[in-house]
Amino acid sequence: MNSEMDSSSPKPEIFFNFRPFFRIYKDGSIDRLTGNDIVPPSIDPQTGVSSKDVLIVPETGVAARIFLPKITNSTRKLPLLIYVHGGGFCIETPFSPAYHNYVSSLVAKANVVAVSIHYRRAPEHPLPIAYDDSWAAIQWVASHSKRNGTESWLNKYADFDRFFMAGDSAGANIAHNLAMKSVETPLKNGVKIVGLGMVHPYFHGEEPLGPEASEEEKRENVDLMWLSACPSTSGCDDPRVNPAACKNLASLACKRVLVFLAGSDVVRDGGVFYYETLKKSGWKGKLELMDVEGENHVFHISKPNSEKALAMLDLLASFLNQMDQNYYYQHREEQQIRHDQYVSLRSSL
Repeated sequence: MNSEMDSSSPKPEIFFNFRPFFRIYKDGSIDRLTGNDIVPPSIDPQTGVSSKDVLIVPETGVAARIFLPKITNSTRKLPLLIYVHGGGFCIETPFSPAYHNYVSSLVAKANVVAVSIHYRRAPEHPLPIAYDDSWAAIQWVASHSKRNGTESWLNKYADFDRFFMAGDSAGANIAHNLAMKSVETPLKNGVKIVGLGMVHPYFHGEEPLGPEASEEEKRENVDLMWLSACPSTSGCDDPRVNPAACKNLASLACKRVLVFLAGSDVVRDGGVFYYETLKKSGWKGKLELMDVEGENHVFHISKPNSEKALAMLDLLASFLNQMDQNYYYQHREEQQIRHDQYVSLRSSL
């Protein structure tokens, strides 16, 4: 909930001002300046994508919005995507218009079943609560792999051999940490994560990264965001935010990782750091990069219909279907277009 303060009383001192998104005060209260609106689940009249909400852990309020594409073959199983929304661990939900519309568009484009996780947010619920809530959610999803779970859409349509996770910003950080946790604590019924889609991921390290070293305010904001969300952290050497401090990074539990960067993103250097660190770690999977020049953080959410955002959507859809030969042959022309877009948008590091 947003903090409610008497206008006649002096406001507490600001700890972290991440305008125009949120302000966190030193007393632990927060003003959420965006991401507060919600839209109900629905059936999209243009794409036929259906959505519904499920309560996963009644005691804590952990929930999810599930998306199902228009079904044309009731016997065919579809790739399963867990999506974790961003917002600095503090704002937005799967039910906000921006994330509802984005995940719905991705489901329509990729023809996948998606579960968008609703975790409790900082600072009222500091990390690691968001990690724990999201873990409970993906374990609940995995429990459906034997087709006897409580949610019929997952039982009937989800292909648990094509189990993906994706997220943007803080959500990408959460997705990565869930994949790392599954190394030592397997998912239920032996479900394996095939791939991670990391969109503008939030990471950083002990030393200043790239341009952040000469942009003190940006660097400070990156640090303060983490400290405000995770006050119990050991600092920037925390492996949850610093991949170089993760001793078993080479064991990352998936086969493919696709990292999206944006040229003008305040946390871009953290994304570069994540990509380079994973690349050098000895991890044996396939690592890919898409770097879009001239765009800001999570522009795919703020400008979903822009040319570059649509190209990103296409590439992520292709990534989620790389193991599906039927999809490939039915969309060969689109696959070539996506490849051309990938080549034109990607820049090597």
